[in-house]
Amino acid sequence: MDILDKARQYREEEERLTWRGTFAEYLELLKENPNIAQTAHSRVYNMIKDAGIEEVDGKKRYKFFDGDIYGLEDSIEKLVEEYFHSAAKRLDVRKRILLLMGPVSGGKSTIVTMLKRGLEQYTRTENGAVYAIAGCPMHEDPLHLIPQHLRDDFYEEYGIKIEGNLSPLNMMRLEKEYGGRIEDVMIERIFFSEDKRTGIGTFSPSDPKSQDIADLTGSIDFSTIAEYGSESDPRAYRFDGELNKANRGLMEFQEMLKCDEKFLWHLLSLTQEGNFKAGRFALISADEMIVAHTNESEYKSFISNKKNEALHSRIIVMPVPYNLKVSEEERIYQKMIKESDMSHVHIAPHALKVAAIFTILTRLKAPKRQGVDLVKKMRLYDGEDVEGFNGQDLDELKKEYQDEGMDGIDPRYVINRISSAIIRKQLTSINALDVLRSIKEGLDQHASISNEDRERYKDFIAIARKEYDEIAKKEVQKAFVYSYDESAKTLMENYLDNVEAYCNKNKLRDPLTGEEMNPDEKLMRSIEEQIGISENAKKAFREEILIRISAYARKGKKFDYNSHERLREAIQKKLFADLKDVVKITTSTKTPDESQLKKVNEVIARLIDEHGYNSVSANELLRYVGSLLNR
Repeated sequence: MDILDKARQYREEEERLTWRGTFAEYLELLKENPNIAQTAHSRVYNMIKDAGIEEVDGKKRYKFFDGDIYGLEDSIEKLVEEYFHSAAKRLDVRKRILLLMGPVSGGKSTIVTMLKRGLEQYTRTENGAVYAIAGCPMHEDPLHLIPQHLRDDFYEEYGIKIEGNLSPLNMMRLEKEYGGRIEDVMIERIFFSEDKRTGIGTFSPSDPKSQDIADLTGSIDFSTIAEYGSESDPRAYRFDGELNKANRGLMEFQEMLKCDEKFLWHLLSLTQEGNFKAGRFALISADEMIVAHTNESEYKSFISNKKNEALHSRIIVMPVPYNLKVSEEERIYQKMIKESDMSHVHIAPHALKVAAIFTILTRLKAPKRQGVDLVKKMRLYDGEDVEGFNGQDLDELKKEYQDEGMDGIDPRYVINRISSAIIRKQLTSINALDVLRSIKEGLDQHASISNEDRERYKDFIAIARKEYDEIAKKEVQKAFVYSYDESAKTLMENYLDNVEAYCNKNKLRDPLTGEEMNPDEKLMRSIEEQIGISENAKKAFREEILIRISAYARKGKKFDYNSHERLREAIQKKLFADLKDVVKITTSTKTPDESQLKKVNEVIARLIDEHGYNSVSANELLRYVGSLLNR
């Protein structure tokens, strides 16, 4: 009943939004809200803007794309600002076809689908309302009714520019149905819908021998010629092509560059002049955004053909590369799994992250800068702190290659390999090793991967495995530390007390006996050695810590366990080193004693309760880490 109630509410809302009146009444609406006369490009930009814009680290994040597009913030910002925003301001860029170019599964189709679904919702809002001449198959702009000689006066009064001419069909209807009285012409509010072919069109090329240009521009209805007497009578024409139906909104041109040339020539006048030729009529005005998408190889083939030169200048190419951030790639997999029939399968923590590490490595290009390897580059791209590097270094790395992210392993391949592992082994739980194993097996069956790339990808699998080994050890060691955060905090505060006394040449006071004592050099060195601080470098490191504490104090911030990346790493490693033997014995003993068994059960319970494992994956993790520590 809940679904039926929602369906009823939707109908009632649509009835409430429905509006029908004369052109004179429409002009009154226009005085109250001039926004309803905006162009198709302006409507798309305002839809994105109205969803919200955030500024993060000097870059704009458009909330409209949240939840479906991951890791493409730079590409989205470029797309919105350089195309949508400029086109909304009636700059020349709106007279260009938008061509999204990128690798398979990179997000091109998702972006277009989001725009289409977004427009369907936006036209139901006050800011996105669209009005059209009632009964017009092309949902024509009512302002086309204003004669050319009055348009300057209209601009003076309303501040709205009118582009385009009345279509042949509405010109005839104006004379025959309304006796030339534009004020009486009926206007209605319309709602964009791809299913109902209102304001949103999709054109997909098929066999050039069988596909008809009528799919784009409409065709003559031969059954009515006897009634109307001529093929040039607009009533004998079906205005049902994709260009007709997408008027006022957006048309997706799927795989545009695979299309026969005769289909592309219609786009020349549509983009440049805002009209197209159909049947035996004068040029028909259309206001629509054309979005196409293709891959890089097809685009290169297209521009190398001199026959297509006229179209080259009418296309704005926006690269849509693969995501290059591990954390965002992980979110892509989570989304794809949620949408699939695999959502019931338990995927152990870090399994998707390890797959993402492998995938991102295949997409990155080897850095030219010395001291940076692919793994460091991957971490910097993902926003991690890497010693010796800052934000400027990251910007320089990104500028090294303009085409980075245009090749590599696509997300669907990884999801297919996870599916394959689950189905083949009938698993209800899958871990990082299962995923890596399946990815490796699939490389030999991947027809489009060259032998050279295959070997390189296998090396990346080995790197991803090493990354997982470290993650797995830390995960288990954390679980073994009872009240881990409290232990780390206590150890850090003890270290900082000693560092402060050492740097200020003071003594410490024993909290129990009250005796004065020298700073505990052994404790400080046992922590510093964990991250390779030499005897000669210890003084500089300790002073650096004190400077950081002072800087935090000046800003009124509290220095805590996470305030210094290297110190945190040292504290972790020190805690783990103290526990290593306990972990090794407990996880590798085939017949553990009662105390060991109790410890194992406590760790498994903590892995399940606090880290997201189930009993199967927790036991597998313990066995694997035990084997690592015993090597």
